[in-house]
Amino acid sequence: MKTALDVCCGSRMFYFDKQDKRTLFCDNRNENHILCDGRALNIHPDAQVDFTRLPFLDETFYQVSFDPPHLVKVGKNSWLAKKYGCLHSETWQEDLRKAFSECFRVLKNNGILIFKWNETDIPVKEVLALTEYKPWIGHISGKRSNTHWISFIK
Repeated sequence: MKTALDVCCGSRMFYFDKQDKRTLFCDNRNENHILCDGRALNIHPDAQVDFTRLPFLDETFYQVSFDPPHLVKVGKNSWLAKKYGCLHSETWQEDLRKAFSECFRVLKNNGILIFKWNETDIPVKEVLALTEYKPWIGHISGKRSNTHWISFIK
């Protein structure tokens, strides 16, 4: 049984071990791309799922990683969209509200949710307003200090 869930793993960029046996890697995409600089981008989740409707029982995982697409102002065929995915400009709030709800639903009591967000298009304050759970700790990083790593305890 996997103890950790990544609901939108993409190409597993921030993992030390991209095949970590403790983690169930999920994404709604299963695809390969060659980026503009010639590098291969491979997105092959263990399970292809919609993070607004997770197919798992309540309180299944000890840890959940939630690094959703953060861009709404991006071309669908751009390298940024291929690498990070994109949100729908009309439904992003409802999509993220449902996703937070689902992440907390499948997280065990006292489990940890790690949330990563980049404020390029949408301020983190607007995104955190979409969940009833209060953040525990966080850290800002990136060249422009607009990437937020935030942890929650259920």
